Amino acid sequence: MKAFISLLQFTTIIPLGKPQDLEYFARHSYIYPFAGYIIGGLTSLPLFFITNSTLAAAIAIACILLISGAHHFDGLLDLGDGLMAHGSREVRIRALTDRQIGAGGITAGIIVTLLLFAGLQASPSIICAVIIGEVCAKFSMAFLTAYGTPFREGIQSYLHQFSRPYFPFIAALFCIPLVFLPISSFKLAGAAIAMVACPLILFVLSRRLFGGVNGDIVGASNEITRALVILAIVLI
Repeated sequence: MKAFISLLQFTTIIPLGKPQDLEYFARHSYIYPFAGYIIGGLTSLPLFFITNSTLAAAIAIACILLISGAHHFDGLLDLGDGLMAHGSREVRIRALTDRQIGAGGITAGIIVTLLLFAGLQASPSIICAVIIGEVCAKFSMAFLTAYGTPFREGIQSYLHQFSRPYFPFIAALFCIPLVFLPISSFKLAGAAIAMVACPLILFVLSRRLFGGVNGDIVGASNEITRALVILAIVLI
């Protein structure tokens, strides 16, 4: 139970009493998808009462950002700066880890948010899309936490030292209950492909550009994977 509380305290702003040691979660980072179920479920509650798809999509995004404290969204902005930086690996790392947000970060935030909004608005079931998107996004974090070799000391290096190569496989098993949602198997298959492809691409790209992975990249994977998974549901 301490691992679950530690997970939610790390991924959300839900008040859960006394802060738990992050090591409880670090030793069981394969439980990431459970945070997706919680965030997706809480976000879905007001959506039951909203019939307008545009308004529902906007409120869903607002709820996700508020519940998560925009923690992972910040990683997306930092990654955008790192990707847009010109020069050596050191220059890119400096842009990635700089606390100030530049044009690259703003651009990345706008693009991913627009894609997410469009995907939610066009989803056959926005509630299903929110839950699937959140759970799959958390799988991507488990994937990069396990396989993303850190290029510097930080939250990723701390979590990575406790992670094991088989953790993402356990995390994938925790995504299986998504099949009980009222959505076609073809759409779920597309979501599963996007769920794996996104962190894998980020893994390869990060090794090439930054020499490894840090917490910002893992957080960015959460944001990008969510958007791409929901787009996959819409397009298939």
